[in-house]
Amino acid sequence: MNIYEQQARNRRTTWAIMFVFVALFLAIGLGFDFFYLSFNPVRGPGYEPYADGYSRGAAPPQPVPYGAILALLAGFGMAANSMVNGVSMVLRSTRARRAVAADEKERRFLDVVAEMSTAAGLPVPDAYIVPDSDLNAFAAGTAPESSVIAVTEGLLNSLNREELQAVVSHEMSHIRNYDMRLMTVSAGLLGAIALLSDFAYRTTRLRSGSSRGVSSGASPGGRKGGGAFSAVFFAAWLVLVALAPLISRLLAMAISREREYLADASGAELTRNPQALVSALEKIRAAVMPTCAVNNGVAHMCIADPRGSLIEEKSGLVADLFATHPPMEKRILALKVMAYQYGRDSGQGGARNS
Repeated sequence: MNIYEQQARNRRTTWAIMFVFVALFLAIGLGFDFFYLSFNPVRGPGYEPYADGYSRGAAPPQPVPYGAILALLAGFGMAANSMVNGVSMVLRSTRARRAVAADEKERRFLDVVAEMSTAAGLPVPDAYIVPDSDLNAFAAGTAPESSVIAVTEGLLNSLNREELQAVVSHEMSHIRNYDMRLMTVSAGLLGAIALLSDFAYRTTRLRSGSSRGVSSGASPGGRKGGGAFSAVFFAAWLVLVALAPLISRLLAMAISREREYLADASGAELTRNPQALVSALEKIRAAVMPTCAVNNGVAHMCIADPRGSLIEEKSGLVADLFATHPPMEKRILALKVMAYQYGRDSGQGGARNS
């Protein structure tokens, strides 16, 4: 798969993710309309407000799904905000600052970023330093010309130039493949889902608390009884509200795991030195303490799991679902195979040329 096919695939994946999130927004919004705002689109001639099972004294049915509309507006608003302000929000959340040439190690970082952007044929991204002693790095942005690469102070102090170059090439590959747009937008949508779910959950608690004196035959929204179907529907909606943040986070984690393998391979191709990235990942793997400056909303954007957990070292269903990154051991093994192939090809080339 060449770079253009990778970019096209990421664009398709972005739209697929947007579709999933829109479906979640609609499900939460429509459930809120149905159970709390008495939504009923059928209001033709001769319609009687209480002929379809609504309790007297309740608000008459509404023909407009206000909750779904507001949920979609909130979701699209936060997605648009992440496209426009996503980089600044990520940098603020990690307390990152611009790298300065006055510091020797930061100047080396700036030089490496410029070199790798030239190798990738991209504009030079802004370089930032995250004040954290753990070893980690991430890229953010929605387009190559407005992207940033950030590394922690710990990574800057621990890696030599070749290893730093390998990490920067990994992040540059995320930029070149448009992974960072995918991850930045998904981070914004994660926040939107969490807010909507929390609002729906709090409203449910308030309504249940205020309706304790009402007869047990009344359901949310003023419907009478509603039957078994209405009760099951309401229970399913409550489960969806509770699980929506988890579903969206699992989706973001799955995206992150898939893109890390590609960024490792693409970065190694940029430097022609897979062994340098192997060495860098081994140092990052040995530093198991958490990256405290990076919160869970940005975790899927990092080169390694910032939580300091070892879940990414495990395999199986749980690890596949809850790890933000693929197992480091598998990533390192894949890069070692690449290094062996590079070495074999260069050896054959040398034999032919001798």
